[in-house]
Amino acid sequence: MYAVLKSGGKQYRVTVGDKIDVEKLPNAVGEQVTLSDVLMVEHEGQVTVGKPLVAGAQVVAKVVGAGKGTKVTHFDYRNKHRRRKTIGHRQQYTRLEIFGIEVRS
Repeated sequence: MYAVLKSGGKQYRVTVGDKIDVEKLPNAVGEQVTLSDVLMVEHEGQVTVGKPLVAGAQVVAKVVGAGKGTKVTHFDYRNKHRRRKTIGHRQQYTRLEIFGIEVRS
């Protein structure tokens, strides 16, 4: 059984036991999170696709940790204008462990 869910503008394919990094959530470490934006569910060969979401489906996860991603450096340069600018960014994320995929009819 697997599900495709949406979190932070991105889509993730998850099964029970997976650990995924999603954009930062306000939950503390150890808390349980219910993600209800489920786009697709597969169970025993039967695929259910939502329009746009699967009704009654949710993914239950636990917050395992949080951190920052790798640094992304952007260098802006304009020729003949003496303009140079360097910008760095590290995206914060929350690590989730998937505990269950629930589908209610």
